Parts: sequence; C-alpha cells; structure tokens
Amino acid sequence: MEMVLLTALGVGGATVLGSIIGFALKNLSHKFSDLMLSFAAGVMLAAAVLGLIVPSMEYGGSWAIAVTVAGIFAGALCLNLIDKIVPHLHKMVGPDIESHNNANLSKVLLFVTAIGIHNLPEGIAAGVSFGSDDVSQALLIAGGIALQNIPEGIVIIGPMLAAGVTPKKTFICALITGLVEVAGTLLGYFAVRVASVILPFALAFAGGTMLYVISDEMIPETHHGDERGATYALLVGFCVMLVSDFLLG
Repeated sequence: MEMVLLTALGVGGATVLGSIIGFALKNLSHKFSDLMLSFAAGVMLAAAVLGLIVPSMEYGGSWAIAVTVAGIFAGALCLNLIDKIVPHLHKMVGPDIESHNNANLSKVLLFVTAIGIHNLPEGIAAGVSFGSDDVSQALLIAGGIALQNIPEGIVIIGPMLAAGVTPKKTFICALITGLVEVAGTLLGYFAVRVASVILPFALAFAGGTMLYVISDEMIPETHHGDERGATYALLVGFCVMLVSDFLLG
C-alpha cells in the first residue's frame, strides 16, 4: 500500500513539477514543447501497450481477446463522452486564450477543468496496474504517465498567466489537477483489489483511455510545423520505455 501511495503522489506531483517548470519557461517555443509532448506520447504509448493491454490479455483467460478489445473501446468511448461534456484540450490551448485577458478567463478555467478530468483516468490507469501484483510493470506505467504529466503541467501555466490569473492561483489550479490524479490512482487500486475479477477488463479500459488521449489530443497538438521531428521524438519515447521494460524483465 505504501508503494501505491508513493506512486500516486509521484504521478500527481509530476504535474506540479511541470507547472513549476512552466513558470520558468513561460515563453517556451512551440517547437521545443511539441518535441517534449511527442516524447511523452511515445512513452505513454509503450506504457499503454506493454503495461496494460498485453497484461490484460495474459489475465483474460479463455475470453482474453474479447475482454481486452471490449475494455479498450470502453475506455476510449468513456473519454469520448467526457470530451463532449468538457472542452477539447488542444482546442483550448493557443493564441485564442492568450489574446484576451478577462474575456477568456472562463475559457482558461474550463481548460484547467478539462485537464483535471482527463487526469482522473490516467490516475486510474496507474492504480489498476498495481492490481496485477507486477510491481515493475506498475512502476513502468506510473513512470510513463508521470513523464506525460510534466509537459501537461507546463502547458497549464502560460495561458493562465496571460489571462490575468495571479501566479499563486495558477499554481493552486495546477496543484488541484495533480491531486485529481492522486485520487484516480487510489481509486483504480482499490477498485481492482475489491473485485479482482475485473482486472483484465480494467487494464484494457485504462489502456484504451491512454490510447485515446495519445491519438486525440497529444499527437494533434504536436503537429504544428515540425511533424518529422515530433514523429521521431515519439519513437524515441516509445523505445525508451521498450528498453526499460526489457531491462526490468
């Protein structure tokens, strides 16, 4: 349990760390942020496949493929529903937010709310992965999500400051989005512990949510100009996690 709690704090704390970096890099170039986000997308892609989807099939028994496919689509459809309720992350970032201070403050707050809501299934993914009792895989998943949370935390800061939010309130908003992820991690862990029979579906569901975030929000956000650089950054991130998984056995 201590390991799960520390992991939850680490995953949520990565968003806060990113926000601190965001204060220092308020004028970060799009090219650099795109490369960083692409790398994080590659990390999450490997984590979703190697740490969630493959184990889902291993624990699924005779119905493994059906359970895994159903779980993946259920996770994706869940986030698709969330996207209809709250604003799309990549539609809320950019010059539209930064151009009008007070007029766009509500949009910025919606943007932060959207990030917080999307952090919940990511946290659940980290928590569910501990249900398999494979600590190395669980830490691999958590590490991938944490790496993705750092650029996400960076992204929060610039638009909020540009909209006239004070640095103190901006940091509190970033802290809240990180706490959402802590709650999600604990929720996922206890849900699987209470009903271990749902583990294969839960792993696939978590993998589906991560694949959705990667394809629907992270990759489109990185293709503003240097698509080739972003593609290679994604491959590097994927291979880093692949090598990590191999070395951890």
